[in-house]
Amino acid sequence: MAKFLVTYYEEGGGGMPPDPAMREQMMKAFMAWANSVGDKMVDPGAPLGPAKVLTGGSVSDDKPGDGVGGYTLLSAGSMDEAVGLCRDHPFLSRGGTLRVSEALAP
Repeated sequence: MAKFLVTYYEEGGGGMPPDPAMREQMMKAFMAWANSVGDKMVDPGAPLGPAKVLTGGSVSDDKPGDGVGGYTLLSAGSMDEAVGLCRDHPFLSRGGTLRVSEALAP
């Protein structure tokens, strides 16, 4: 089985809503999806907070909404299977975008 990194992108950096009831509803939807994935879930991941961008000569603050907002790690037999596991992810119904990348063996 290969491992796949699912990264979360949200237009405009919306992130988690301030309303606790909305956050709870989002979490319940995520947990229902995670349960549907079953043993293919390697790491449910987490939302990501403030970040820094490093280049060969500088370090700068990353602006919210400019990059990855969270991640999940899945195990699947192929890219198609990994994508299939993500098709009904609740993040997509909120207007977010998921990127599925295969982690290549060294």
